[in-house]
Amino acid sequence: MRKPGLTIKRVYEAPAEADGIRVLVDRLWPRGMTKERAAIDIWAKDIAPSPDLRKWFDHKPERFEPFAESYRKELAASPAPMALLAELHGRHATLLYGAHDPAINHAVVLAAYLKGLP
Repeated sequence: MRKPGLTIKRVYEAPAEADGIRVLVDRLWPRGMTKERAAIDIWAKDIAPSPDLRKWFDHKPERFEPFAESYRKELAASPAPMALLAELHGRHATLLYGAHDPAINHAVVLAAYLKGLP
């Protein structure tokens, strides 16, 4: 299976042709975002962190490293990452997230995880 090129960006940023397949990787729909404005091709709810892990993390920078470690363990135990890669068929995709911080969010961890899969 050929792996897709992956980028990440906030779902609140305008869609662009360069985004390729737009994949929302949040379990919850982004606040104030309409389906039309989001322009989502795939909503991969199952690949998002578990509700308990998301609530514990609470986007606190000091919790990011333990959050990332726990999230990688969740991903390793789930069929969702491989299912998403299969659905993308090697095409470029943009992972969309709603968090405010572009460096401290689950999409950063997810993109790195997906890129590291065989």
